[in-house]
Amino acid sequence: MEKQSEGLIHQIETFGSVDGPGIRFVVFTKGCNMRCAFCHNPDTWKMEGGELYTPQALIEKALRYKSYWGKDGGITVSGGEPLLQIDFLLELFKLAKAKNISTVIDTAGGPFTRQDPFFTKFNELMKYTDLLLVDIKHIDNEEHKKLTGVPNTNILDMFNYLSEIQKPIWVRHVLVPNISDKDEYLTRTRDFIRTLKNVQRVEVLPYHSFAKAKYESMNIPYKLKDTDTPTPERVKNAENILEVQKYTGWKNS
Repeated sequence: MEKQSEGLIHQIETFGSVDGPGIRFVVFTKGCNMRCAFCHNPDTWKMEGGELYTPQALIEKALRYKSYWGKDGGITVSGGEPLLQIDFLLELFKLAKAKNISTVIDTAGGPFTRQDPFFTKFNELMKYTDLLLVDIKHIDNEEHKKLTGVPNTNILDMFNYLSEIQKPIWVRHVLVPNISDKDEYLTRTRDFIRTLKNVQRVEVLPYHSFAKAKYESMNIPYKLKDTDTPTPERVKNAENILEVQKYTGWKNS
């Protein structure tokens, strides 16, 4: 028998309710190439620590909770950045689909490229993926670099590619006062979303500083320590500009 790959896993949540449709078994992977200023999980950045799982072991663990999922629930792989462990993810989702399990990837898109070997693997992975939860961290490339440490050109290209192949996505946008919460940037984000043909939901996520204590405990400077949570009025403004009501949610085909 061919040896299975192993995934380095940060933690598992067995009853996730905000990580895709229905109730989800959520797998948080280790490793991320972005350094988002508002990241809740800086302890996932490095490929160290965590626990190794084979895809088969994770599927067996997940199936213990299948009775809670309902018709829409299933497995979501988040991070960290799951696409950094694409071989493991592909094996896991193949096994999931063999068991008729709904599959969701929560990704920031940082590793995406149309070059091989990644692109061929990504195409194969999409055959076994029902939905992607994808972030537009910032629509402006220079501001994106300041906010995350990396450019957004390949990430926006991933959005375009997923639209080309009609793979359903939910778009998430973290609203950060004085950074992404500017009408100019929100309008540009809306105009980009309008070009996509596969968007099922748009969500505005208000920035908050809940992770500040975690940064302090890890001796990592918290860049947004003086940033407030956006007001309800600014959240509503962003939802209006981004046409949140236009996108109705989940159509499980």
